[in-house]
Amino acid sequence: MTAVVAGCSSSPDAATDIGPTSTEVTVPVSAVTTTVLDPGAEPRDVIRVTPALDTVQHIDLTTSSQVFQQIGDQPRQDFSSPEVTLPLTATVTRAVSNGDPSTVVDLTLGDATSPDGALMSAFAAASGSGAGLTLGPTGAVSALRLRPAPNAPDAARAAIEQAFYQAVYRMVSFPDVPIGVGAVWEIHQQVMSGITLDQVSTATLVARDGDRFTVRVNIAQTPRDSAWELPNEAGHLNIDSFTMAGDGILTIDPAQPLPVDGELTLAGDQAYSDPEGTTKLAQSLQDRVHWQAGQP
Repeated sequence: MTAVVAGCSSSPDAATDIGPTSTEVTVPVSAVTTTVLDPGAEPRDVIRVTPALDTVQHIDLTTSSQVFQQIGDQPRQDFSSPEVTLPLTATVTRAVSNGDPSTVVDLTLGDATSPDGALMSAFAAASGSGAGLTLGPTGAVSALRLRPAPNAPDAARAAIEQAFYQAVYRMVSFPDVPIGVGAVWEIHQQVMSGITLDQVSTATLVARDGDRFTVRVNIAQTPRDSAWELPNEAGHLNIDSFTMAGDGILTIDPAQPLPVDGELTLAGDQAYSDPEGTTKLAQSLQDRVHWQAGQP
């Protein structure tokens, strides 16, 4: 059995095929449903993420992904992705209106950084890359647009794409009914990461300060199937065990298109085997997404 780390990570696949001359590719994001478990204390309001047209937000997005893999008795291997920080300027180019319930956000990338020297060199040629999001009034992301710079190296492009994928599947959407402090709701979403995962995020509204909301999030992922179908019709692996869970806190201002602060970490261990049970594959993973106010 050869290394198969690319398909087993809990992060969504960055599976788009963007050539060096491409301008923009739109990638659908799995639909979100919410279920209120406790509406919380009075007063209660319907929280709608509806930033005004031409709103500009400066935010730094930092992501990292640690992946350790062991096949049978072979030495443990490190397939981790370096930490990356993307300074983003988010501009609302279309706001919610009576005729259109979606917000369109353009994301311009500043000078991306990483402690990894090779990736920093690749980022130098990625200047001018960008992205975009389509948001519903609950804050759910329905589409991600990727706009790599024409000459961006593959390493820089892949790192930027993966950062955006991690971010959009770690964002909080609100229910469409009134809630107050102490409210608890579940956010259901499918995540494609080689295998199909059901992701359930349990959100708790822990505080409200004016129009800012602090939400604690607990995330759990479970595979929908008992086997992982390998790419390129290479057979399948049995999923012997799978744990992936985490938590964090986000601060959300509904007048801004992105979280204004916060961090979420997701970690777990998985075990796979071939159908004959002769070879075992073990993985340990940890993903981190961090938001912090940036500089204009």
